[in-house]
Amino acid sequence: MTDATSIPGSQVPQGGKSSLLTLDARTKRRNASETRFKTYGIAAIGIALVFLLILLVSILRSGLPAFTNTVAEVEITVTQAEFDDAEGQLFKTKAYEQLFIGKLEEQLSASGMTVDFDAASIERIMGKVGSTIREYYRADPSQLGQPVTFLLSTASRVDGYYKGRVTREALQDSRFLQLSDLDLVDALAEAGVIRQAFDWNFITGADSGVDNPGGAGIGASVIGSFFMMLVVLVLALPIGVAASIYLEEFAPQNKFTDLIEVNISNLAAVPSIVFGILGLAVFIQFMHLPQSAPLVGGLVLTLMTLPTIIISTRASLKAVPPSIRDAALGVGASKMQAVFHHVLPLAMPGILTGTIIGLAQALGETAPLLLIGMVGFVARGYPDGFAAGFVEPNSAMPAQIYTWAARADVSFYEKAWGGIIILLVFLMTMNIIAIILRRRFERRW
Repeated sequence: MTDATSIPGSQVPQGGKSSLLTLDARTKRRNASETRFKTYGIAAIGIALVFLLILLVSILRSGLPAFTNTVAEVEITVTQAEFDDAEGQLFKTKAYEQLFIGKLEEQLSASGMTVDFDAASIERIMGKVGSTIREYYRADPSQLGQPVTFLLSTASRVDGYYKGRVTREALQDSRFLQLSDLDLVDALAEAGVIRQAFDWNFITGADSGVDNPGGAGIGASVIGSFFMMLVVLVLALPIGVAASIYLEEFAPQNKFTDLIEVNISNLAAVPSIVFGILGLAVFIQFMHLPQSAPLVGGLVLTLMTLPTIIISTRASLKAVPPSIRDAALGVGASKMQAVFHHVLPLAMPGILTGTIIGLAQALGETAPLLLIGMVGFVARGYPDGFAAGFVEPNSAMPAQIYTWAARADVSFYEKAWGGIIILLVFLMTMNIIAIILRRRFERRW
């Protein structure tokens, strides 16, 4: 190989002249600028991760206590004579409370402890336990004469005492809890009567009203959100996909279709509360559909989700190479056959991903539900059947969280954080499903 220096006419840089093998000042500045930009990007990602971690820790720290509850485990044996005597009294609930106090004293005596307490202190610590025991034996009289272990939730302030929200130093005697009651609580805990337990009622139960935060659950609201998502899925998916296919594959390019495309993009940016006003005016005031029903909530969220599904579906259809269409048409397929047999299957992963992301967005919306009454209605139980789940008044997870956060009792604020954890689990599940579907059906060409 001939050396470059031996080529006639070639010149070797001499003195202060630059060379391709050495970095001049301009190149050094450019490389330094690129290094700084990479540093800024890494720092931005690090800051975002720190804030995300802070948010996650805050949610878990504030919401995980909602999944536990302070309960009193008391074994009671009610005889037929005691049941008849309690039912024969004028104030039956008070009679069962006295029966509970007597059984509790017997259990403490059997464990070798002697604690003085009265009905008023038990009511402040345990709430209305008499009604719970009364309803149990009325519903199942066959349990009379047999030992039954009751797990009874304590009052919210006693639960707060165990979770650190209520302290002896800050407690002031009131009709809800007194300082002497905490001595009784500590004694009952030492005897093994009061303890912390996982609160399944928070996941499966329903809202219990403003006076009983310990019995509040989000289960009924989860069912309400489920029925709303069914309405959104059944309506938004076929309408959105059909509209996207027409606009992308069949519609002529003129001013009318341009106007439709602009309006779809604008609707995707409209605040969600505007859709709530539309749903209130059209579905409730004009069509007289039942207020606070998941059917109405689903219709409103369908209107809100359609632009997202249409935009994502059109993007998926555009991502399919034109050669696929040309090849199908070249072998004699019609325009519809080329779209439905070749283009649509290749675009399906993106369509499913956009649909699930749209559903996840609708699942967390609160503002539209405010205007159709799903916040003002307190769901006390589950629907009577599948059809009733669409038309009977119910609540939804974001609406229930909003209701708990607006109440004065600190225990409801804890429940709101716990509801956020459940909502995030649903959202993460839906996004994971979207990723799996994309990886499962994605084709590369």
